[in-house]
Amino acid sequence: MRKKPYPRNSDIKQAIMKVISWNPLLHPSELVSAVKEELEREGFYPGLVTEKRIWRLYEELVKKKVMYDVLGVVGQEVDD
Repeated sequence: MRKKPYPRNSDIKQAIMKVISWNPLLHPSELVSAVKEELEREGFYPGLVTEKRIWRLYEELVKKKVMYDVLGVVGQEVDD
C-alpha cells in the first residue's frame, strides 16, 4: 500500500478556496476541520497540517487579494 502524499502550501490554499466557495456561511471554528476533510478527499495525508498553518495560508490569500475575507477574521485578534 502506498503512503498518501503530504499537502504543499498550494494544495492547502486550493482546499481553503474550495471549502469557502462551497460553504461561504462557514463558521471560522469549522474551517480547519473542513479543510482537512477536503485534503483527505483529494488524496493527501492531512495529519501533520496544523491549525496555525491553515490560518496563515488563509490570511495570505486574503492579503494578496486572491479571495475576499468571507469569514471576517483577518485583522482581528482571535482569542482561544
